[in-house]
Amino acid sequence: MFPQSMAPLLQLLSALISDKSTAKKVYSFLDKMSCYTELYKHKPNDVLSHEDETQWRRQTPKLLYPLGSGQANIRMPQGTYGTVMPTAQGYLVRWHYSYSGWTIFTCEIEMLLHVVSTADVLLHCQKVKPIIDLVHRIVSTDWSITDCLLPITSRLYMLIQRLSSVMNPPMEVIASCVNTLTVLATRMPAKVWADLQHTGFLPYSVTQITGIVQSISAEGMQAGSYGNLLLSIERPQGKYSVTTAFLRLVITLVKGQLGSTQSRGLMPCVVFVLKELLPTYHKWRYNVYGMREEIGCLILELIYTILNLNLEEESQGSPPSLQAMCTHCLANTEAGQAIINIMAIGVDTIDTVMAAQPSSSGSEGSGQTLTQTIKLAFSITNNVIKLKPSSDVISPLEQALTQHGTHGNNLIAILAKYIYHRHDPALPRLAIQLLKRLAMVAPMSVYACLGSDAAAIRDAFLNRLQSKTEDMRIKVMILEFLTVAVETQPGLIELFLNLEVNDGAVGSKEFILGEWSCLQVVLEFIDSKQQGKYWCPPLIHRAAIAFLHALWQDRRDSAMTVLRTKDRFWENLTSVLFGELPAPADITEKSVLETCAFTLKIICLEIYYVVRGSLDQSLKNTLNLFFDKKRYEYWSEYIKSLVIYMTETDTDGASTFLEFHKLISAWRMFLVLATSYEDVMHLCDCPLRLQLLHDVLEATKILLTAPLSAPCLRMGSMLATLLLILLKQWKRVIVNISKILDPLDQILESLSQSNQYFMEKTKAKIYSAIIITIQIKQLRVSDFPQYSQMLLTVCETIHNEAIVLLDQTHHALTTDSALFDDKDSMETDCAPRLQHKDQKDGVCVLALHLAKELCEMDEGGDQLVSITRTVPFLPAMLSALELSLRVKQNLHFAEASLHLLLSLAKTEQGATAVGGAGVLPSICLPLLSVYQLSANGTTQTLGSSRKSLDAPSWPGVYRLTMSLMERLLKSLRYNFLTEALDFVGVHQERILQCLDAVRKVQSLACLDEVDHTVGFILQLSNFIKEWRFHLPQLLRDVQVNLCYLCQTCTFLLHSPKVLQHYLQVKNGDTIPPAIVPRQSKPAQTPKKQQDIERDEMEQRAVLKVQSSLLRILSKTLAAIRHFTPDLCQILLDQSLDLAEYDMLFVLSFTTPAFDSDIAPSFGTLLATVNVVLNMQGEIDKKKEPMSLNVIPLTSPEETKSLKALLRFTMENCFYALISQAVRYLKDPSVHSRDKQRMKQELSSELSTVLSSISRYSRRGAPSSPAAALLLSPSNKSTSSTSKCPESQEPLIQLVQAFVRQIQR
Repeated sequence: MFPQSMAPLLQLLSALISDKSTAKKVYSFLDKMSCYTELYKHKPNDVLSHEDETQWRRQTPKLLYPLGSGQANIRMPQGTYGTVMPTAQGYLVRWHYSYSGWTIFTCEIEMLLHVVSTADVLLHCQKVKPIIDLVHRIVSTDWSITDCLLPITSRLYMLIQRLSSVMNPPMEVIASCVNTLTVLATRMPAKVWADLQHTGFLPYSVTQITGIVQSISAEGMQAGSYGNLLLSIERPQGKYSVTTAFLRLVITLVKGQLGSTQSRGLMPCVVFVLKELLPTYHKWRYNVYGMREEIGCLILELIYTILNLNLEEESQGSPPSLQAMCTHCLANTEAGQAIINIMAIGVDTIDTVMAAQPSSSGSEGSGQTLTQTIKLAFSITNNVIKLKPSSDVISPLEQALTQHGTHGNNLIAILAKYIYHRHDPALPRLAIQLLKRLAMVAPMSVYACLGSDAAAIRDAFLNRLQSKTEDMRIKVMILEFLTVAVETQPGLIELFLNLEVNDGAVGSKEFILGEWSCLQVVLEFIDSKQQGKYWCPPLIHRAAIAFLHALWQDRRDSAMTVLRTKDRFWENLTSVLFGELPAPADITEKSVLETCAFTLKIICLEIYYVVRGSLDQSLKNTLNLFFDKKRYEYWSEYIKSLVIYMTETDTDGASTFLEFHKLISAWRMFLVLATSYEDVMHLCDCPLRLQLLHDVLEATKILLTAPLSAPCLRMGSMLATLLLILLKQWKRVIVNISKILDPLDQILESLSQSNQYFMEKTKAKIYSAIIITIQIKQLRVSDFPQYSQMLLTVCETIHNEAIVLLDQTHHALTTDSALFDDKDSMETDCAPRLQHKDQKDGVCVLALHLAKELCEMDEGGDQLVSITRTVPFLPAMLSALELSLRVKQNLHFAEASLHLLLSLAKTEQGATAVGGAGVLPSICLPLLSVYQLSANGTTQTLGSSRKSLDAPSWPGVYRLTMSLMERLLKSLRYNFLTEALDFVGVHQERILQCLDAVRKVQSLACLDEVDHTVGFILQLSNFIKEWRFHLPQLLRDVQVNLCYLCQTCTFLLHSPKVLQHYLQVKNGDTIPPAIVPRQSKPAQTPKKQQDIERDEMEQRAVLKVQSSLLRILSKTLAAIRHFTPDLCQILLDQSLDLAEYDMLFVLSFTTPAFDSDIAPSFGTLLATVNVVLNMQGEIDKKKEPMSLNVIPLTSPEETKSLKALLRFTMENCFYALISQAVRYLKDPSVHSRDKQRMKQELSSELSTVLSSISRYSRRGAPSSPAAALLLSPSNKSTSSTSKCPESQEPLIQLVQAFVRQIQR
């Protein structure tokens, strides 16, 4: 009867298709048909019949289908014989003719397309539907036949388009077409999607989608032909074959990962589902039982698929992704409420449906579909909460999830009661997972939501948790839920802990475990005797240990106290640490690594929070056993093996090594804690600590020198932090520095070859580690074979980083006009705006510090100087420094650069290199921006800095610059003299203000700047003739200010009580920050003790300031010595031009005052000598003297150094006094009466001083080694050769001779 009645045959063939072989047989059978059956009502004219009318023969060829030319058709040739079978309807002829049935099918579809608008459409649809069903069956079974069926499948798109527009569309045929396209879309989604777009069947958008709000509002979107079919045909009829096919098609297209453009093209389809289907599908009319559940399940499957797509991160301004749109829609529209309604169906309804379901339905009944729908709703809600962007505003979905309803109508309670469901273990597991997510993010109490059912639900949870036949994943999820509840749900966790007060306890409140305590079950899970049994697999063990870790981390003291009292608790907990783990490549269950990680963290928390002497004896024994059984060595080696495995495994997945990362992180915490609790953790053994340090270093080197991957870099950065801490804390155990520096140098070399930005922090840690290692022990270049290579690498880094910093600062200038700060940072030490290259612990700054350390290792300074000729880092650094100073940015870089320049300038070669690189043009004028001038052109008064002197600050930068000028002038002398005079001329206002500042401010910051300024002036005073020639007025101003400074210092040193008063009242800074003790005292110290401590700190503050004043005074007098005539010259050279030397001190012998109106006089110099003698007397009486560290001088070297400084001060004071006195006596403009009075006064005062000096000299006085550093070269020999008290007698003899001379 084929093809006259083809439906029965096609249905039979469809049923026969079960695998690829049968599909091929069916295709071959239809492809080679041998007879063609046709029904005739009357005998046609173009045939010849047999006498008995049983056989016909065609006289002319015939086209079997009335189709136009160029279309598929079949031609029956002339002479074809046919067997005639008379019937009631006419003649049934079976023509003996070979043809392909697939061509017949194509023609039938083509005929349907031609008659689609006629009354014959339904008749043709009955013939075409079995064809499409057969094609669907074949394509679903064997994809390889798809190409052969292309003539049919390619016409399905047009068929859908035309059939959807007829008056009474054939819904089953349309559904069959869509189902067939769904199968095709599994292999070629892009082609199916592209062809479907031309049909108008799917919902589409007529405008470009630019934002989530627009997509949610469905603005510019059309429902397409499907939307019309749903509203006009399916919903009134209650049959939804096209809807189910549409949903399956969209799901397949979404899964097909079409790419960003095409997946966003699906957005109108998804929006249609979310707005038109999901909120209302449960209200539709249904004629088929179970169809509602099937549609709901398909809708949620679509949403679930979208939410689990692994999409690339969206670029700024791009259209929203399907995932973002779906998340926003579910969180903020009625679609989310529809999901909640599905979850709220409840366990009772499911049980009712399952009970009413026929037992013959198996796993395909409506009950299973409903269960699957609810499971999808749980997963969708969990994903929406996870993917929703964080916001302070609670979304409608979250609000609906957490709102408190009446008893029995509370969603949280409904979710918790799914624990009673027994048919599908995944349903309670997903419900608990959602509860866990809500407990993490929602501001509500789960315990309050459970109400009176709380205890019963807890018992159900625990029953399933302790059942040995329960699904393992449910147990794990319950433990994870309780782990989250420890931190976020205090009421609920107390319910599960079920701790009861021990009535028998006396004197203190003790707890015991209740009958329904979850801790009973957890203790069973961690029992070492239960491990490895089927009811306690590694996943459950890990979850139990994680729960205990949450208790310790959240400091649940009552639960921890009960657990500590349990027998063998610490032994069971730590048993996993004493086992042997398989090699990393052989690990099948990675949860064991997490178990070890959580155990290590619990031990760390216990040791950290519990007082040392109060640790449980069981834990102490465990830690002792950990040491005795060499578990430190084992775990250190195992961590290293994990690292090696990571580098050898070619993968970039972050989740692949998640367990590795957790274990290594825990081991890092364990070792960091061990640095502070070495005795408790039995790590006092120096060789063991050294081995652990070397293992960490080796692991870091393996990770950071291997081919770079993101997981290895993250792990390497983490271990670099640990290495840094261990180097700081265990530097005493390091014996061979080169064994540390060699791997660090290799790491540095490897990292320097990478330009990836996210490695900046890792590079910085390695630089810090190298700096710490170098500072452990004084090294020479010969001790460090890699010195040259490391220095070259560091200099190249400085060069590159300085260029980047320069570009960044220029960019900031062009984009931000507010770079300049109006405040005077010389006073306020205000913090600059940090650029990422100028961070204190950034690569740029640390590279400069490391270069400084390496430079100081080289005593000759040749290495760095030679590198400056090959790597132009100095010009780049100075260019960045110049811009930084000019715009007052990059403070840390500026300070580190100046430190490096100071170290480089310590040798003559280095100073020449610095000077030749153009240091003065880079610093001199830009330095003006560091401090500001007031309206009248003078600098503002220096303020009292509240910062430590060691903290980076712009005043510190100014002081470093002054020190650099001093060092360069000292090394280069006349080669740098012009630059030095330029510098002092540019900054003369600041210099003069600084010299005058001691009278007004006595803060340590101010005194430190004065100290550096006077040191620079001391070096410049060696070139007084050149100074007078270029800057005569400035020279005179500096001389006057130096004399006033001498007077001020003498007065303050002479009157400690006055100095203390100024520190308290005038500066308001009783205790300089640099000397405030680091450890604070207890708050309840008695008042008397507090007063004593306060007095002690004030006294130490005074001593600290006195020490600074003494250094300033010594340098000031050394400079004044150069401004007064040379003694030998003025005494012996009669032709000396006295006009070249001004009279610095007035002819007066009064005690120095603090008032600027009183000019410095000879009395000032005499008072200075007396102050020095008094200080020397205090040292001899073993009183606490001044010290740079504000501590009693206990070492002979410190005492000798201070005495030498005092002696040097006294020598210069006598020198200036005698020189100025002779200058007065030889000056013809001074009246003879004044000269006579001066002789009398000097004779009397000096006689008194000489008697004191004689007594002191007989007790023994030190030499003055400071003189060799501070005096001019012509006077070094006379001042630095003294080695014993007798060698000081020439000075006394000189003063005595001078006294005798003036007494005549």
